[in-house]
Amino acid sequence: MLTALLPRLWKTVGAPFRTLSEEAEWWLSYMPQEWERTRPFDADLLDAAMGALEELVGTQGEQVLVHQDLHAHNVLAAEREPWLVIDPKPLSGEREFGLASIIRSVELGHGEREVVGRLDRLTAALGLDRERGRGWAIGQAIAWSFGGEFQSRHVDVARWLLEAA
Repeated sequence: MLTALLPRLWKTVGAPFRTLSEEAEWWLSYMPQEWERTRPFDADLLDAAMGALEELVGTQGEQVLVHQDLHAHNVLAAEREPWLVIDPKPLSGEREFGLASIIRSVELGHGEREVVGRLDRLTAALGLDRERGRGWAIGQAIAWSFGGEFQSRHVDVARWLLEAA
């Protein structure tokens, strides 16, 4: 379902949408302080997430509309279309980033095999760069682990993806 839905969402866009580059720069600005304040996981994972984001930001492909929070609970069955996406948190960014929230989607299974399997299936089915998808998923998972209540499941995802090189 998601592999059929994603290409329909990926429309070429620009303003007024916030860019993925701006979002990633914001994550990079707060992640070190949040980590230092709580030290909830090993520093190597923070370094990997920050390194991935720093590398990916300036080398993105075509800018399309991407959904920052696309997971199974944000896709609804409908009458006018088979599936509707809600709560988009839209950005203008490259397609590979659009996989990040699906890859870490706990309701689709939360284990190393499930997470890495989603990365592999999505990138293969959509013809996307696996390493870029993996890097964006690691970066977003760590950035989002700090939002409000600490999200250890996001850290699990980042660790599994880091080991799946």
